[in-house]
Amino acid sequence: MSKSKRTKNNSLWRLAVGIPLLAVLVVGIVWLAWPHNQNSASKGLNVVAAENFWGDIAGQLGGNHVHVTSIITDPSADPHLYESNAQNAAAVSNADVVIVNGVGYDDFMSKLLGASKSNRDVLTAADILGVTDDGANPHLWYNIPRVAEVASKITASYETKDPDHKSDYEKNLATFKQSLDPLLKTIAQIKQQYADAPVAYTEPVPGYLLAAAGLSVKTPEGFAKSIEDGDDPSPADSQTMEDLMTTKAVKVLLYNSQATSPVTEHVKDLAKQAGVPVIGVSETLPPSEKNYQAWQQNQLDQLLKALQTK
Repeated sequence: MSKSKRTKNNSLWRLAVGIPLLAVLVVGIVWLAWPHNQNSASKGLNVVAAENFWGDIAGQLGGNHVHVTSIITDPSADPHLYESNAQNAAAVSNADVVIVNGVGYDDFMSKLLGASKSNRDVLTAADILGVTDDGANPHLWYNIPRVAEVASKITASYETKDPDHKSDYEKNLATFKQSLDPLLKTIAQIKQQYADAPVAYTEPVPGYLLAAAGLSVKTPEGFAKSIEDGDDPSPADSQTMEDLMTTKAVKVLLYNSQATSPVTEHVKDLAKQAGVPVIGVSETLPPSEKNYQAWQQNQLDQLLKALQTK
């Protein structure tokens, strides 16, 4: 074969091999650069929770089969004042399951959900628990005896969206429910030993928990409502609250550490001066806590210890 023919054949061979190889490289580059949907089989279901306590529970229930994004996570922020952003909107638009608290606590989610349409499940804790009154206490995650009901609905949604992993989801739900037992036992212990014991709070954050434990809240309703709404309480309510501290008419003060004001700081100072135990309660899962259960157990243990103080 002549040199010119060999050169021509080599060129054709390189071209025949090079074109497919180039095509593969181009496809690979485009695939890597393309924004993939989180709902791919390798990454599982995309779950968005308005608050990190629901997000933590959602993650425990889904395990490796879900990717959870929690919107409110800042332990120093007041969730009532949260304003959503473009990143939140993107997360919601790409979600398979969205978990909302409801009862006016996370109204910003309505705007995010309305901004995009998709085949997603929207689970509202308030609806699941039958809390429909706009004036009801929105801190539903403190209703520990009923949190499992919300967990069951989340699991049902997972099973519908991802039936291939139904058995895993059922096992995770059973594990989660069992993990609540120590909390329920502590609540039962408090109720048995300290039923109707007088307590106070600056805001009704732990209201459901105190009710489950059978404790008697002495905080004036007007005081708690004003603090929650960011208003100054009436002079009469403020005086009543101060008297509860200075006369040690309550056994413990539960203090919202995420929504403070000069008024609540004053009440806390009076409690400390009078020797009334003060327990800080938060609205979001603190980064220092392992999970929802550990967070609530820690607060319950503090409450039990405070009630045991003479």
